[in-house]
Amino acid sequence: MATTSKSNPLEEDDDAEEEVQHFDDFTLASSWERFISDIEATCRQWLADGPKNLVEKGAVAMEDSENLCKVKYDLKNVTKSYCMEFYFQIDNNGSSQQAGIGNWNSNSHDLQLCFGVKDFLLIAPQSASGVLLDTPESSKLLSSVAIALSNCGSLWPAFVPVHDPSRKAYIGIQNMGTVFTRRFEADRIGSQVPVKLMHLEGLYELFVSKFVYSGVDFSMHYFKVHFMMRLTYQTFPYDEEDEENDMDELMDDKADSAEHNGSESRNKVHWDDDCPWSEWYSAEDPLRGFELVVTWADRTVENTLEMAELENASPHEAEKWILHPILSPYLSDPSHGKRIDFASQLLCLVEALDMSFTAQFMEDFVSAENPSSENLKTSVVIPPPTVLDRVVKDLFHEGSKLPDFTKGEHRLSRALKAAPLESLFTQFCLHSLWFGNCNIRAIAFLWIEFVREVRWCWEETQPLPKMPFDGSIDLSTCLINQKLHLLAICIEKKREMNEEFLDCIGSEDSSDASVSMEEHHKVEKKTNKPSEADLQRKRDSSIAEDTSNRLRFERKTEHTNSVNQSPTDAIRRGSAGPVGTMMLLKSHQRLHAPFTQDPPLMTEDMHEERLQAVEAFGDSLNVPGQLEKDILLSDMSAFKAANPDAVFEDFIRWHSPGDWESFEHEDTEPSPGPITEGSKDKWPPRGHLSQRMSDQGNLWRKSWNDAPALPADDQKPLLDPNREGEKILHYLETVRPHQLLEQMVCTAFRGSADTLNQTNYGDMKQMASKLEQLYLIIKFTLGALQRNNLPDRAATVKELRRICVVFEKVEKLITVAASLHRKFLGASRLAQVVFTDFFGIYGPTMGMSSNDEENKSRTDIEVSRQEVTLRERQVVSNLFSPPSANQSWRKVLSMGNLLNGHEPILREIIFSTGDNVNNGIHYAAAADVAATSARKGEEIETHRMYVSGTSNDLRVALSVTSCD
Repeated sequence: MATTSKSNPLEEDDDAEEEVQHFDDFTLASSWERFISDIEATCRQWLADGPKNLVEKGAVAMEDSENLCKVKYDLKNVTKSYCMEFYFQIDNNGSSQQAGIGNWNSNSHDLQLCFGVKDFLLIAPQSASGVLLDTPESSKLLSSVAIALSNCGSLWPAFVPVHDPSRKAYIGIQNMGTVFTRRFEADRIGSQVPVKLMHLEGLYELFVSKFVYSGVDFSMHYFKVHFMMRLTYQTFPYDEEDEENDMDELMDDKADSAEHNGSESRNKVHWDDDCPWSEWYSAEDPLRGFELVVTWADRTVENTLEMAELENASPHEAEKWILHPILSPYLSDPSHGKRIDFASQLLCLVEALDMSFTAQFMEDFVSAENPSSENLKTSVVIPPPTVLDRVVKDLFHEGSKLPDFTKGEHRLSRALKAAPLESLFTQFCLHSLWFGNCNIRAIAFLWIEFVREVRWCWEETQPLPKMPFDGSIDLSTCLINQKLHLLAICIEKKREMNEEFLDCIGSEDSSDASVSMEEHHKVEKKTNKPSEADLQRKRDSSIAEDTSNRLRFERKTEHTNSVNQSPTDAIRRGSAGPVGTMMLLKSHQRLHAPFTQDPPLMTEDMHEERLQAVEAFGDSLNVPGQLEKDILLSDMSAFKAANPDAVFEDFIRWHSPGDWESFEHEDTEPSPGPITEGSKDKWPPRGHLSQRMSDQGNLWRKSWNDAPALPADDQKPLLDPNREGEKILHYLETVRPHQLLEQMVCTAFRGSADTLNQTNYGDMKQMASKLEQLYLIIKFTLGALQRNNLPDRAATVKELRRICVVFEKVEKLITVAASLHRKFLGASRLAQVVFTDFFGIYGPTMGMSSNDEENKSRTDIEVSRQEVTLRERQVVSNLFSPPSANQSWRKVLSMGNLLNGHEPILREIIFSTGDNVNNGIHYAAAADVAATSARKGEEIETHRMYVSGTSNDLRVALSVTSCD
């Protein structure tokens, strides 16, 4: 009997002529048979394709299960529509693999865990509930699938959901060859779990009752049962009452202060109290907790007494520990809560920079006359005076000891034109981040008070805190830091001058007369000494008693100009020692180098002004600036004091050797030996001044004639502290807002990065390289601000916002590394592998410019589970601190295997028993069973029960293999 096509009942009613061309296949006459045929055809197609082709055709990978894929097909019956889903596992090569049930794979599908299957079919109605509430319907559907799978020779198990969806109940069937059939059933008790089933003894008896008579006394008989158990522990979450108390304290603190720097009014000990950023804010612990999975391997249990012993066993006796860190949601979701950290506040500072271009002076942002300030008043708030007082006290009145300016300094820190971390300006910038909400108005308010306090230090001659009062000006820092450093030096010099002035006023005229008499006697004694003694003396100690006193300087200058001393009566003062073999041209005495004043300290803008003056006047006119002239006069005076018999040519030979041209007499025969400049046989040395120094009206010679013979200690200082101090204060008071904010942004970025750089995160090389990358990115982006020139304001602000995103990522990485290092001090390997896993997910997204891509890559961050070695178990156990009284009363300790007082949040048990396939002739499919069985050898698993849950929730899944 032949046919050309398969009949379709719907088409038969529409087209009567087609009935003449063929006849019906009555084997598929009923809708139920057509339904089975549809299932069979689909399964045959899936079997023919195989896992690799199914993946290529669009199989969907399951997110919650590892290497598990799914394909589906919609089935239509007469009354209902169903969805048939085929779940299969593949390895990295695309081939099918075992589910790994023996390894308790947490990524396995729920049905794989319950019944220990590999690939399976799941058929459910396309309805809102997705379950079959009618028992006859579920049985009929399962029978249809079983017939279809048997027809196509498939050994896949098939499941259908039944009952209420909350019960997670299933029934299923699996054809295991020609003889055996495996049936599945799973159900759940959501409340009022019997006390007997809360303990291992009761669960053991429940399983034994499935294959023995119910009347048997289980305590008197022995039944060999294979037993596996997995317990899941979890650290306690944050206590709700403690959180409420923390919120109350936080609100009380905010009522007194809009600034929450985390260092005051906090009695509770936070996890990061000893971290470097805790001075400014308290970070949320990125590790919200830990989940520990403890596994007891397969063992044989024979009675309930052994089950009772296992329930009292310590988790340390288990064969395997798997640790899973639970990350805080804010790591993956930036919108989770309100972030308060360096990155968030730096973003506010960048917005303030953008606003700073709208005014000329900082006072305009707080002045009532400024129209822009009216708009700011409605949106920003200045913190109360108590907060301002606290900030000023922290900046100016807490300790006088100089801090360590290299603290927290990265090797790339100096590449940023900012200020050291512990300096006054950096501390001001960091305080500005937390002053109010770091808006431009609050910053202006704080800056005005800051400058007012600096002026008070200047007027009262008080040391400027957190600033060195000596040394040279570091031109690699920002201009404001240079100004503050120079101001601190000016304050110190001003204080010394005031002290010397008071000492001078308090002394009597007789003391001055006695000093003059002593000096006169010393002069007489020195003139009677041989010349060799004069040549050996480096400086006159009697003159060093008075240094840089202005009144005495004027008096000595007048005295020196009025008295004409002869060379023999002159006194050598301020000498630093002879210069090689050089001799004076006239007196044939050794030339001494004088102690000279250091060049006056200058900030970057002062150097620029000097260079501009040199460019304006040029070098051809030989007209030095006023500063160069003062330095030259000082050097000439010191040289005259150290060499009383010197002439102008001697000074040129020492100070500017290039302007002295030496030559030999033509009529003089050369000496057979080496000739030195100071040798007597070639005296005086032959030479003359250069053309530049020989010109009429040369200012150097004129300055030489006007210069008094005074050692450096008695000269007027080259740096006028009063003038320079007032100039610095004028700059601070009139600095343009955008110039101030540009320097604040650079300094705040460096200060925040240097603060994070102090974090102790152990030996995590990824973190060190990421910090170095952050410094390089900041250096590259802040280059425009460091040049004090913004070619494109909008583009620069946009780049700064992007840096804040990068900074946020590094800051979160730092907190994760620090938290791991602190928690695993005795298990550094575990901390490193967890951080490496987290870094592999989170770290590569740094530096992306597209916010959409960043948010997409940060949807979910979950680190993998790590196996704990025996040596690391105690460290992990310490993470589970004993519960407090407030935490323990909420839990009813009804299950055993406690870990430091922690009850497992989930207990999973697998009971199984088997039989030998050779015990009877009815085991005809022994080879097929052995191939599909989880047992080794020729033992078949006849009963398997999976139990999971807690004392308030119990789920049981049973599978039974029988011979039908």
